[in-house]
Amino acid sequence: MDRNSFQTKMVVPEINKEIVVYQLGTGEKKIILVHGWSGRGTQLVKFADALVAKGYSIVSFDAPAHGKSPGSATIMTDFIASIAEVDRKFGPFDAAVGHSLGGMSLLNAIKLGLKINRLVTIGSGDKVKDILIDFVAKLELKPEFSSHLQKHFEKKYNTEMESYSAYLAAQSITIPVLVIHDDNDDEVPVAASKNIYLNLKNGELVLTKNLGHRKILGNHDVIDKTINFLIE
Repeated sequence: MDRNSFQTKMVVPEINKEIVVYQLGTGEKKIILVHGWSGRGTQLVKFADALVAKGYSIVSFDAPAHGKSPGSATIMTDFIASIAEVDRKFGPFDAAVGHSLGGMSLLNAIKLGLKINRLVTIGSGDKVKDILIDFVAKLELKPEFSSHLQKHFEKKYNTEMESYSAYLAAQSITIPVLVIHDDNDDEVPVAASKNIYLNLKNGELVLTKNLGHRKILGNHDVIDKTINFLIE
């Protein structure tokens, strides 16, 4: 995908950060792919190849401070702003696929006005607070640091972090959404996607086994289910 895609650099004015955008395929209908935390725009290459083979055009990007995009820091709001700007420059999009934080960001982007017909989330978290708690635990810090972090971010960005929780965004979404998660995901618990699904008005839940958080992105059954859902 890195070799075959057309790549451009663009600035996201809302956050004044630069991202690298990947374009693949020549079909009229376009689908945006959004990677997760510590991922990159080419990470969903198997989905991209399958969709291009079905006649779609694919657009993805390296979020700020990811992949080829410059920077050393980013946050979910940067992902959301990047999605909105990519939609303005390269959309409109027929559908979207998001992995992990990318799925959370897409749910929030739709809540904020992104117009698409279908969405697939894979291994996405549901609550911002839980993500902070897990982050602090992995750093082996005291649990109270998660609340300190939350207060810091809320003061810096003048917004409630919990308002970006995916399950809350799901409550306002009416388009069909396919929620995929692995029972053995050791980075994002499967309960997160179950909660997202329960808050959707038009959702479908698919659970896999023994694929974890990243191996799931290369699984043929997952890719087939995604493609079939998107082209219904």
